[in-house]
Amino acid sequence: MVKTTGGNEIELFNPYTGGILVVGVVHGDEPQGDYLIRKYYKETPDTKLIMIPCLNPDGMQKNSRTNSNGVDLNRNFPSQNWIEAEKNEYYGGKEPASEIETRFLMNVVEKYTPKAILTLHSPYKVVNYDGGKYEGKYGGNDARMLAQKISEIIGYPVEENIGYPTPGSFGTWAGIEKGIPVITLELDEEINIVELERPVFDIFRMLENY
Repeated sequence: MVKTTGGNEIELFNPYTGGILVVGVVHGDEPQGDYLIRKYYKETPDTKLIMIPCLNPDGMQKNSRTNSNGVDLNRNFPSQNWIEAEKNEYYGGKEPASEIETRFLMNVVEKYTPKAILTLHSPYKVVNYDGGKYEGKYGGNDARMLAQKISEIIGYPVEENIGYPTPGSFGTWAGIEKGIPVITLELDEEINIVELERPVFDIFRMLENY
């Protein structure tokens, strides 16, 4: 069991080697992933997906982008472009991988070697992608092709670039530098979360077959 600085447990569902990893709530003020992952897991307990419903429970508890230490977890990964930035909501920490939550996700990736990773964010309504190639159901697909499959289900456009710098991001560390296809699904935060169940669960089911 891993606990955060705030004493909350970071849960990991269905860990096994070589599956697809789904991660929710990297930013605490983007809670949709926790609800969607937990509900899907409750309805599909035999899922083949590895799931972290909430990476940042401290942030979610206080509705804050950052964790208890004021660190944006998506700027805290030890990528080559990590920088020590000013202390604002995008603060990447005093050093890369300084945070319990960051190290937890790194350990999951390194221990279970997922063949692809989906992270659930909000609010931009795009399917962003980083990283390498993998052999999926449809043959030699790359991260863009997986992003396109997700786009066809949810109706959001595929974007290779989110539109602003992200030093120390998970997508850079796991996707670009480790070569794992990483999809960042930016969900609509303005609609009732129940409306996201059908498309997101359809995405999860599609990933089950990869």
